[in-house]
Amino acid sequence: MATQELDKARVEAFAGQMIGIMDEAALALMTSIGHQVGLFDTMASLPPSTSHQIAEAARLNERYVREWLGAMVTGRIIDYDPAGATYSLPQEHAAALTRAAGPANMAAVTQLVAMYGNVEERVIDSFRDGGGVPYSAYPRFPQLMSEMSSATFDRTLVDVTLPLVPGLIPRLQAGIDVADLGCGSGHAVNLMAQAFANSRFTGYDFVEEGAIGGRAEAAQMGLANARFAVRDIADLDMGSEYDLITAFDVIHDQAQPARVLAAIVDALRPGGTLLMVDIGASSNLHENLDLPMGPFLYASSTMRCMTISLGLGGAGLGTMWGEQKARQMLAEAGFGQVTVESTPGGGINFCFIATKERA
Repeated sequence: MATQELDKARVEAFAGQMIGIMDEAALALMTSIGHQVGLFDTMASLPPSTSHQIAEAARLNERYVREWLGAMVTGRIIDYDPAGATYSLPQEHAAALTRAAGPANMAAVTQLVAMYGNVEERVIDSFRDGGGVPYSAYPRFPQLMSEMSSATFDRTLVDVTLPLVPGLIPRLQAGIDVADLGCGSGHAVNLMAQAFANSRFTGYDFVEEGAIGGRAEAAQMGLANARFAVRDIADLDMGSEYDLITAFDVIHDQAQPARVLAAIVDALRPGGTLLMVDIGASSNLHENLDLPMGPFLYASSTMRCMTISLGLGGAGLGTMWGEQKARQMLAEAGFGQVTVESTPGGGINFCFIATKERA
């Protein structure tokens, strides 16, 4: 059998691609560190400065700051003037790297890369033996998710996302019953409760820390119409109590997503609405080739969302279940009408608006 001759140009091009991957992976870790220690926020407020001046302003060790700056400069993230040995963060880069950028802050997202690295060996074991990695292996995830989602909720939830549901705002103003499933720290619940004082809001999550945080924030905001309960959303087991149920990036994580969706239908009053925000991808791989952050999203599924579900003996739906699969599962759960909207300013998510048929 003849051996096919290698295309040397293609070999060299791919080797260059791999070098780029190594560089970008290293920059992701350095960017995560820069976000966590406040270097981007500090530099955004400074004129061109030396490493000593930056370290002093950020209250950090200069030697570490200087080496970090080396990675940022060679990665073309921070500018360097060798004449004065000064560093500066371009405003255009600060718009995607500082906390002031809100949901556009990509530095916050890079924290997930390090978190995934912490469970690499356990995921490898799952490749060989099946099963998955438990939720408890990700102790930082609730904090990271709260940081990222809160920035998005603050900018888009009340003014952009909720108005996508036809007629919802007047109903919220008049007073309806709302549940948020997988509420995490409860920030979305509290924002809605603050904006719509006549409506009643309940946040459900299976982690006690989230409920504690939600209650504390509600008390701080002086809210009497927000409450929080610890509960597995697959076992809501309640009558038709709610007019609106929200689920923000939650359903694809579930061990039994079909069961959760069926429970949501049961919990909604006739004519009630599920507002489900989830990744705006296709269920077909070939249609995701040009999807922004496609490799990152499939990796996130492998390293967390899918493996947690499989570890519970679940469906392993994963982050990238996609629009088509979501529509199918919503219909199978009993929703009579489903529309899908993009969320301006809401990142890479879709809003699925599913209505329970009236009796």
